[in-house]
Formats: sequence, structure tokens, C-alpha cells
Amino acid sequence: MLGKPPAFAVNQWIITMAYLERNGASLYYDLLECTPPWMENPGTVLFCHGVGTNADIWSDWLSVLAGSYRILRFDLRGFGRSTVPGAGFDWSFELLMDDVLAVADVACSGGKFHYVGESLGGTLGLALADAHGKRLHSLTACSTAHRGGDIRKVADWRAFIEKEGMDAWSEQMMPLRFHDGAVPAPVHRWFHEIQRGSSADAILDLADLLMRADLTESLPGISVPTLLLAPDASPFVSLDITRDIHTRIPDCELQVFAGARHGLACSHGGDCARAVHGFLLRRGFA
Repeated sequence: MLGKPPAFAVNQWIITMAYLERNGASLYYDLLECTPPWMENPGTVLFCHGVGTNADIWSDWLSVLAGSYRILRFDLRGFGRSTVPGAGFDWSFELLMDDVLAVADVACSGGKFHYVGESLGGTLGLALADAHGKRLHSLTACSTAHRGGDIRKVADWRAFIEKEGMDAWSEQMMPLRFHDGAVPAPVHRWFHEIQRGSSADAILDLADLLMRADLTESLPGISVPTLLLAPDASPFVSLDITRDIHTRIPDCELQVFAGARHGLACSHGGDCARAVHGFLLRRGFA
């Protein structure tokens, strides 16, 4: 059920911010439309973040892509302004994929869209491209793994958070997300505040879901054009993991970013957006 969303114009930008009610949850989304009036039926790019952050992680991407595509961002269930389930919630990739498709239908009404996901959002994108590939024009996965057992450092999160708390966990995470000086001080403060204010239950339960995942056998069946954006120094997802995904998806490009850790989507947002824009142009999605 979708309530009537508020919409307002800033210069020629139309911004819609609303909540989508589904399966007992409110999912926050915003839709940015600022393509020129002569552009007929512009494509939609849907962004999906990972654990410990929210839709605002994509802020530096907007100026690059918003003149060519409609931009649809949302807070993943469990984070940001969306409903946060409590302990013991029955998480599944099927539920998260259904959330993505429901949000996409706000702009696409059952049609196709471009998907961009980071970390957990990227793994979710791989699952979506396998199970619902007919809904996607393209897939971009950033800082993404396909086998949870290969992800480093996550297995210790539960014991650490239970003993030390979310503030200490976030402090520990920040240098794993970013090299020193990789983001301006205000961005660093913002990320830390959002991360430490996130639900420990959502982070730990989704980390468990991710660690159980193995999409290896699904990758050869992905037929949509795919772009992998990889940091060269993620403490969680090694380049070997990304290269393995690259070899398994038939129509796949890989771009590696030097001097980046796992928070690539935030620290190199503009560069990542330009990579996506070039990729979509090469693939005929002008």
C-alpha cells in the first residue's frame, strides 16, 4: 500500500520522499527526477546500500547521474528511516529482493530498472539478477562478495558487539571502511554517527545471512550486463573474490579503484558514478 507522497521542485529538480508500506514495514525512499523535458522515458537507477549505513551514502553519485536517469534510493529494511525489526526477525534474500522490487515499482510499475548495490546490497543484486533478471537493464555491484564464507573479519562481530557495544564496533570499523584522509572530516563524522546508531540486531542478523550465502553456481546464469566496482584494499572482500565473480558472469566488466577500502561507494562516489555512467553509455543506455 502506497500513500500519497509529497513532491516538491528545486529549480528543475522534482524530489519525491515517501514511505512504502509492505509486509509490516515502512520502507523509506526518495525519487529524484531532473532529466531535461525533451528526454522521453528516462531510465531509472535504483540504489541499495549495505549494513550500517543508509540511502544517503549515494549522495556524491547524484550530480553525475541525475541529469540522465531518474534516481531512486531507499533505506534497506532495518536501517535509516525504514522499519527496524527486532531480534529474531526472519531475514531472507527473498524478503529483501521483494522489498527492492516493490520500491522499484514506485517508479517503474513492473518495468525494468538499473540496479546499483554496495556490500550486502551488491550481493543482493547478484541474487536479484539471477532470480529476477528480466526486471533489470543492468547490474552494478560495489565492494561485493558472492560467497559469505570468503568474507573476512565479519565472523567476530557478534562477540565484539555483545562485549564492547556499537560505539566501539563503529570505531573499529571506520579504518576498515576508509584510509586516513579518504573522506572529508564531515563525511567521516556522518558515517560514524549513522553506523554506530544502527540496529545491532539488524547488522548481526544480516551479517549471518550474508555469511551463509553462496551464489557461486548462480553467477553463470546472470545474463544482464554487469559492472563490478572494487576497492584494491578492502579488508573484507579481497580482489580475488571480485575477480572470481568477474570470470563467472558471462557479460561482466571490472573496474578496480586504487587507494580504496570497503567504503568505496562513499569515498569514491563521484568516480564510481562516472564509471557507471560510462558503462551504461557503452551498453546503449544513453
